[in-house]
Amino acid sequence: MADALVSPLELRGDAVLIRPDGSEMSGGALHRLSGRIANVLTEAGVQPGDRVAMQTEKSAEALALYLACLRTGALFLPLNTAYTTAELNYFLGDAEPRVAVCAPAAEATLRPVAEAMGITLLTLDGAATGTLVERAAEAPEEFTTVARRSDDLAAILYTSGTTGRSKGAMLSHENLLSNADALVETWRFSAADTLLHALPIFHAHGLFVATNVLLRVGGRMIFLPKFDVDTVLAQLPRATAMMGVPTFFSRLLGDVRFTRELTGHMRLFISGSAPLLAETHRAFEARTGHRILERYGMSETTMSTSNPYDGGRRAGTVGFPLPGVELRVVDTESGVEVPQGEIGILEVRGPNVFKGYWRMPEKTAEEFREDGFFVTGDLARIDADGYITIVGRAKDLVISGGYNVYPKEVEGEIDRLEGVAESAVVGVPHADFGEGVVAIVVRESGSGLTAQEIQVALQDRLARFKQPKAIFFMGELPRNTMGKVQKNALREIFDDAFTEP
Repeated sequence: MADALVSPLELRGDAVLIRPDGSEMSGGALHRLSGRIANVLTEAGVQPGDRVAMQTEKSAEALALYLACLRTGALFLPLNTAYTTAELNYFLGDAEPRVAVCAPAAEATLRPVAEAMGITLLTLDGAATGTLVERAAEAPEEFTTVARRSDDLAAILYTSGTTGRSKGAMLSHENLLSNADALVETWRFSAADTLLHALPIFHAHGLFVATNVLLRVGGRMIFLPKFDVDTVLAQLPRATAMMGVPTFFSRLLGDVRFTRELTGHMRLFISGSAPLLAETHRAFEARTGHRILERYGMSETTMSTSNPYDGGRRAGTVGFPLPGVELRVVDTESGVEVPQGEIGILEVRGPNVFKGYWRMPEKTAEEFREDGFFVTGDLARIDADGYITIVGRAKDLVISGGYNVYPKEVEGEIDRLEGVAESAVVGVPHADFGEGVVAIVVRESGSGLTAQEIQVALQDRLARFKQPKAIFFMGELPRNTMGKVQKNALREIFDDAFTEP
């Protein structure tokens, strides 16, 4: 990984990172910075195989910390900036990093925890200040990269933990590099590309997809600290491609300045990390002439599928397996492949699939078939043309009166109704049916749509057992930092929807 992604930077005098203010960082400067930070890590006792945790705002220095981990042979452990102190205590205790880097504002809270665990605590903020930067300024820039094998671990990504305590997905150098190469081939990235990068880098999307791909081809990144409509609109003329979550694209569509003329020079828009509404897909094409390319992945597999670069990018689908990746859809009970078009559990096998869960051998064994396929937990179907549609998470499946109800099917029908911005469907306890179907709807601005009107509209579109037994309205749906609707939170909120008062 370091030889493929970091070493080529040394000879690059051109810009790799472009900041919002127009200032640039060359490849050579980023390489030298990674060398300084690698020396800081080594001085702190980091050895190959040790973990280095980071919870701080996005910056060139934070990216250089990731590259320094690749050079020292350490395992990079990026942590969501929204995690609380209690959650951080769990991650630090579980991963036992040699070094942890946090925002200066969190130092006082984390210091006692770090000292008790023997962790060296350094600080870094989005403005490139903190003890990590101070130490790096005094460290030499020359550093001999530690050789690592392809199956050595490069990173640990913790899952969200919505169904239990968070699990650390162990990703190897081969996992990450093979995936970057597959994406370069599929999405046609080259040194001529400039990516508008407004994603966080504590997540696979912003780090292992966006960053690794552009470093692999020698391209550039407009490195924005976060997504801001005004900034994105101002920077788009300098970009050739943009990766984002669905929220990015819906917010751009909400601005009249986002026009066909503004995007005419763009090569590619890519969406992921959460399902893209078919309506957003159609509205984006109508406005810009571009069809958003949607793909599918998860922490344990990085990217597994993509709609084609050439050919039909079908709204609501995630396309086909990436080069080298095998997929199958199996029955949830027997594990036998289901007939084409039927819904089952999606399983993945390939060089992109992780090595298991950190210090959880039993859980790892549960999630892998004997033939090496990983059980994703996602419900999917494959149509006659080979396009894959993700129907939802197996844990989100509603079983009402003994019948399976797939939330995405119900949501799709509700979302088509005039006056609906979006919806989410969950199952909550019901005395007669075991689970009752509940729909939570966000109305479009100015809409007076009622629950009764929705129920009447669905009568001829869905079988009776699929129709919501209760409909509620919210101003917005709860989401995580990557834009995924938090259905566990909705189940908690509406848990007593069918309870007698």
